[in-house]
Amino acid sequence: MRTPRAARTRRTRATRSPSRRRPRPSRRPRPPRSRAEPVTGRTEWPDDSPDSSRAEKELSSQDPAERARAICLRLLTGTPRTRKQLADALRKRDIPDEVADEVLSRFEDVGLIDDAAFAGAWVESRHHGRGLARRALARELRTKGVDASLIEEAVDRLDSDQEETRARELVDRKLRATRGLERDRRLRRLAGMLARKGYPEGMALRVVRQALEEEGEDTEGLEEPF
Repeated sequence: MRTPRAARTRRTRATRSPSRRRPRPSRRPRPPRSRAEPVTGRTEWPDDSPDSSRAEKELSSQDPAERARAICLRLLTGTPRTRKQLADALRKRDIPDEVADEVLSRFEDVGLIDDAAFAGAWVESRHHGRGLARRALARELRTKGVDASLIEEAVDRLDSDQEETRARELVDRKLRATRGLERDRRLRRLAGMLARKGYPEGMALRVVRQALEEEGEDTEGLEEPF
């Protein structure tokens, strides 16, 4: 007697061995990297970041002079700084003044700190980039702790002709935006812009008056100081 096909099919399925899957090897979890662990083999200290404070605490047990050198090198990376700026940073990090003076003097000896070069580069960059005149440039350098004699030497590289030429360029750039305003209002706006950048009053008036005359403005009465 023949077995029905349906019964044979059920029996075949019941006796068929299930496919064996090869077990996946378990992946060992990677231990989390400590945030204080340096990635490049040296300590990175972004300014005013939690990692910076943590890294400096790790160096707190080192010799103060070594700490001072590390702090200065970090701050000098990418941008020059004056001696006063570095001294303020070391004082903020509780480096003794005598240690800071010794380290900063050594940095000056090897040329890593050069306030004269800093002042010269600052004047060149800010005059051509922002259009600042000698008076404004000297004020900025004073806030950075540059010695008065070095400031005078740096700003004296700009003469009156250079200042006036740059003032005229600034006025020409802003002149179009004042068209349609009454004359006195144009005068105040343009001259005020030059005053904020440190240009002398007489020079500012002369440059603005000449620019307005070239546009056909009546400049009678603009000789007096504004």
